[in-house]
Amino acid sequence: MATRINKYLSEVGYCSRRVADRLIEEGKVAINGKIPEMGAKVKEGDQVKVDGQRIKKSTKQKIYLAFNKPVGIVCTTDRRVEQDNIIDFIKYPTRIFPIGRLDKPSEGLIFLTNDGDIVNKILRARNNHEKEYIVSVNRPINRDFIQSMSNGVEILETITKDCFVQQLGAKKFKIILTQGLNRQIRRMCESLGYRVQSLKRVRIMNIKLDVPTGKYREFTKEELLELNGLLENSSKTFD
Repeated sequence: MATRINKYLSEVGYCSRRVADRLIEEGKVAINGKIPEMGAKVKEGDQVKVDGQRIKKSTKQKIYLAFNKPVGIVCTTDRRVEQDNIIDFIKYPTRIFPIGRLDKPSEGLIFLTNDGDIVNKILRARNNHEKEYIVSVNRPINRDFIQSMSNGVEILETITKDCFVQQLGAKKFKIILTQGLNRQIRRMCESLGYRVQSLKRVRIMNIKLDVPTGKYREFTKEELLELNGLLENSSKTFD
């Protein structure tokens, strides 16, 4: 059975499909010595290489980490481009990659794994998986701000989905999103005349942030069981 090359690289735990697509576009992937087109498929017995390195299906145990990303660390696996990257910071002994991202000025919970299948299910926007954030802005917020954020804000030529927003202090609020547009919370605030001072993600689905800044832990068996239950009916990216 043939598998799309981006899916193959994801399933063997090399990288996410998004990163795989970029590597293919950059001509860094080869199938049987030839540079493939986007959407090319891998068959049993084919030889796949990335940057000249042979890629094989891993028999290693799957890894799931909850990491408290500090401000200033970049969620990329490309260590040549970004010195302050998440992989060099964590120094985990085997290959892992982040699920999604938090931008450089943001902090808080991010998952890392070698399981490409779970990456695609969590990142798929239509699966409506909750992510919770605590945000501080540069000036006092009011009821109009909370209602506007809750009911949707026009950014990036679209209207954001309805979401839960709760005021926590004069300049602080909690927001729970089920979509992940680029720099979404910062753009939402900017469109209403506010500037984000600090942004921390404190929950992804059923897993809460409970480790110090710069530290990580493995998912508990109970967390992984519940997470898989929540993902059971989730769509993957298209094959």
